[in-house]
Amino acid sequence: MTWYKPADVGFATRKKMADLGYGARLFFRLLFSVVPTFRRFGLVRDQLHFLGNYSLAIIAVSGLFVGFVFGLQGYYTLQRYGSSEALGLLVTLSLVRELGPVVTALLFAGRAGTSLTAEIGLMKAGEQISVMEMMAVDPIQRVLAPRFWAGVVAMPLLAAVFSAMGVIGGWVVGVLMIGVDSGSFWSQIQGGVDVWQDVGNGVIKSLVFGFTVTFIAVFQGFEAQATPEGVASATTRTVVAASLAVLGLDFILTAMMFTI
Repeated sequence: MTWYKPADVGFATRKKMADLGYGARLFFRLLFSVVPTFRRFGLVRDQLHFLGNYSLAIIAVSGLFVGFVFGLQGYYTLQRYGSSEALGLLVTLSLVRELGPVVTALLFAGRAGTSLTAEIGLMKAGEQISVMEMMAVDPIQRVLAPRFWAGVVAMPLLAAVFSAMGVIGGWVVGVLMIGVDSGSFWSQIQGGVDVWQDVGNGVIKSLVFGFTVTFIAVFQGFEAQATPEGVASATTRTVVAASLAVLGLDFILTAMMFTI
């Protein structure tokens, strides 16, 4: 059995507190960099293309198949109560309120978040970050900020694509395959989905998840050890930390939205 000395526990605690403090200062530096970052819009545009466009295929295909599954599960559940016409409303509310932002954030962390961490970590391992500092170029403004704000912008757009493809998938299964009336499917959506309460809550969630996942990715890459093992470890930490943060924040946001 391994016994830890009080000094070791204190040192580990102090190190974690220091990391939290540094992470908080870096987060606020990125927040306050919004104006100078968007003045150099070309950097943000390139990263938006890298993070958003390259993630579009997996987001769209995943949303479509989630809609397929929800169409099947929802129909056979609603059929028990004679409410199969409400299939469109069930699929849409489930996607725009919950599954769209959450699943998109998890996929975004797995695809784009790991790419950001690995890219920044390799720049650090190749001493490109050190060269920027020697040339009086702020790596936070030049490297981290464009990637951070591109991820924040891309996340709600990808969540909207996921939800839209999910609704289309539910329509394909419910209307074309099972035979639910198409007019009832769309009229239930039109009459039951509120733009501010339902769609707005999903947009807020996706924005919060965009801030969270992208910041974790750039922070882990910027703090990675300048070795291949350090970059690999930072990439793993990005997926784990971002996924847990998304699920925890989802519970908190959902509780707040239903109580306010």
